[in-house]
Amino acid sequence: MTRPLPEVQQAFARYLLQQDGEATLLIQGDQKAGARERMDLYAGAYLARLIEVLGEHYPGLWGMLGDDQFWQLAREYILERPSTFHSIRWFGDRMAAFLSATEPYREYPFLAEMAAFEWAQGLVFDAADLQAVTEAELQQLPPEQWGSLIFEFAPAMQLLELHWNVPDLWQALDGGETPPDPERSEVPVIWLIWRQELDPRWRPLEVDEAWALLQARDGTDFATLCEGLLEWVDPQHAPLRAAGFLRSWLSHGLVSGYAFSASG
Repeated sequence: MTRPLPEVQQAFARYLLQQDGEATLLIQGDQKAGARERMDLYAGAYLARLIEVLGEHYPGLWGMLGDDQFWQLAREYILERPSTFHSIRWFGDRMAAFLSATEPYREYPFLAEMAAFEWAQGLVFDAADLQAVTEAELQQLPPEQWGSLIFEFAPAMQLLELHWNVPDLWQALDGGETPPDPERSEVPVIWLIWRQELDPRWRPLEVDEAWALLQARDGTDFATLCEGLLEWVDPQHAPLRAAGFLRSWLSHGLVSGYAFSASG
């Protein structure tokens, strides 16, 4: 009797992940290879391709763990978080959460942060390319409109809170150098990760800039940003500080549009 297609698909997927189940009863063998041998070849190729993709997404994590441990991690991840995507590009999106929740990896929290850092790089690399606002364009605005300015930001931008020296570790591994020891900072640091032309880039943000960028991304107008910066600088320097942040964001190509708040 012919089995319904969904049942065949489920049996096939179960065998790919666990090398178990009734899929071999649904496949015909021949003189060249039996049903189990055929399924094992397919399952091995499927597993190898998924591990290859994880290695492409997480080269720093691979470098920190080494070949054997990374392959072990990849196999555990594939079994626990099987792919649900039509595009293999997005497989591995929950690696950071997996590392944070799974023994023994959770005992080394810098591994999860490395995964988050590398995934963020991939996100900004793949994000849509929008026309950036220039400093010259904003300079054409009348001074009285600046207070009500609100900004739109390019999708090729991520903000990531890190406790460990992950960017330094990644840079060393990417350059083929011996990485420094993992070090935890006394306070978490917000890192800006963005794409400049075709290259992912990143830099740490000081506390006041991190606050200002988060607020601006959420739609806070320029006047309110200046007021909020009074927590760190005096009233005379707050507008200059905010303008300096904005100039930096513009130079990075982060600002993709602007409008004016209702109060303006």
